[in-house]
Amino acid sequence: MHAGAILEESELPISYCALTPCFRAEAGSYGRDTRGLIRTHQFYKVEMVKITTAETSADEHEKLTRHAQECLEELKIPYKKMRLCSGDVGFSAQHCYDLEAWLPSTGEYREISSCSNTGDFQARRMALRYRPAPVADTNADEPKKGGKKKKAKKPKPVLCHTINGSGLAVGRTLVAVLENYQTPDGDVVVPEVLRPYMGGLEILKKK
Repeated sequence: MHAGAILEESELPISYCALTPCFRAEAGSYGRDTRGLIRTHQFYKVEMVKITTAETSADEHEKLTRHAQECLEELKIPYKKMRLCSGDVGFSAQHCYDLEAWLPSTGEYREISSCSNTGDFQARRMALRYRPAPVADTNADEPKKGGKKKKAKKPKPVLCHTINGSGLAVGRTLVAVLENYQTPDGDVVVPEVLRPYMGGLEILKKK
């Protein structure tokens, strides 16, 4: 979409959001989570992407992470925000947050979203750059020898920064909702924020 492009600084940041199918070669992790919805061969998630300048990427990374946090807060699912150490950060990222939702069945927090600032790593590979806004030149109006005015130089294009994160992994979110909203009778209370999409239904009755 933007490979090889040179954007103007005034166009940034650019934000995208999409529902994306995801695939992994193995469903389990060394024999763990081989059944159920926690780790599957195919799953869907809402992917968020930002293209920014180097100067604003840290702030935009925080904003993007907040989008995912707000989804969990609207659903009223207990979660924690983890800042990953360098040994756990992916090869392409320079800074990463994981959001982990509480799952009562296993008594632990499990990753439900990961938001990474990849700096200029991805932009370098796809040759995505932006041209910084020109800085006012106080000497621009001074005439050269011969009476001609100096032309303001255009700043050279520099690499963009990219940020990406999952709005929430759909399968794991469903698990978190079912477990955190289940009653002792086996019914499931529908989160208030989802009721308009469920025709006003408040409780899913166990059959």
